[in-house]
Amino acid sequence: MPAYEQIKRYVLQRIAEGEWKAGGVIPSETELVKEFGVARMTVSRALRELTSERVLTRVQGSGTFVAPQHYESTVLEIRNIADEIAARGHRHSAHVLTLEPSDDPLAVDALGLSTGPIFHSRIVHSEEGEPIQYEDRYVNPKVFPHYLEQDFTVETPNHYMVRLAPIQRAEFRIYAQKPDAHVRRHLAMEIGEPCLMLWRRTWVGAAVATSVQLWHPASRFHLAGKV
Repeated sequence: MPAYEQIKRYVLQRIAEGEWKAGGVIPSETELVKEFGVARMTVSRALRELTSERVLTRVQGSGTFVAPQHYESTVLEIRNIADEIAARGHRHSAHVLTLEPSDDPLAVDALGLSTGPIFHSRIVHSEEGEPIQYEDRYVNPKVFPHYLEQDFTVETPNHYMVRLAPIQRAEFRIYAQKPDAHVRRHLAMEIGEPCLMLWRRTWVGAAVATSVQLWHPASRFHLAGKV
């Protein structure tokens, strides 16, 4: 296991065991460097990834804190939004807002890469003309080199990627939070209306294939599963 992943697991374990509580400051990068005997950039990467995953909050000049914790549930399968809508007997449509290369440093880290560019898409999915999902996705170009050439109004990113390379594993978190003005506008939501946001990262083989945020208006969408 890479050193930065070991540090991430160490931090997550301290939080899970209650040793580090929500709102509390964690050891500094310098302290973690000494404890693990690794380079500062290794510790920095681990903390940046945990920050992008909303486990930690970094405050300039003050340190790194444990973010407010959220309850988690289990998503049993990764389904294509178009298939879900079709199963209800309704019509799916997609509006592509962004399909371009990106050098976003947090997204590059989330994909386990050292440098960009990576691929970025933003798509609004609608059911019978009503928007129900805002998809903000980053993709590993080493896994899907032709991603930017696709027409995602015809085939969703999920369907395209699963068709080419089935997912080996995934991690996810679900949040209830207010969207920013951009997301709210594209989901035709009222100011102050909350979203269900699913953050998910998936692997193909040993490589992180994609990192995605899926925003859903809480008044028009719910998440469910069976065991």
